[in-house]
Amino acid sequence: MKKLSLILSLSLIILTGSSCIKDDNGCQLKTVQSEEGAILAYAAANGITATKHPSGMYYQIINQGSGPTPSSSSILSVKYTGKLTNGTIFDQRTTSPVSFPLNGVIAGWQLGLPLIQKGGVIKLIIPSTLGYGCQDNGPIPAYSILYFEIELVDVI
Repeated sequence: MKKLSLILSLSLIILTGSSCIKDDNGCQLKTVQSEEGAILAYAAANGITATKHPSGMYYQIINQGSGPTPSSSSILSVKYTGKLTNGTIFDQRTTSPVSFPLNGVIAGWQLGLPLIQKGGVIKLIIPSTLGYGCQDNGPIPAYSILYFEIELVDVI
């Protein structure tokens, strides 16, 4: 029960997001193209040799892994660090992994994690539209470009 509670709490902090174009509060998403300069500057400043995904997200595969590849119906176990582009760590699990369904996370994770296999490590630079969009989410301000380093510990 404690593990389930932890998973649900983490899901509320890091895994829920907005995919709206415009909502009742006047929320308007930025375009991926409008954030590309900031994403590329972050990658360059942090020594990340990133590849552009068709979605506009950038990624660098550190270790491909060799186990199963996640699908949208997979349950994943990961270790990760999440940062804002100003370097602020907003969430991390680096000692013991956390588990969740891939189809329950932000779009950037849904697109990025299937690029690696079990045991793999990936860096993701996610535009706000594939993260939390135009809404604050706990310590993550609206319109935040997100950086994650993720180790895919297990795929079920």
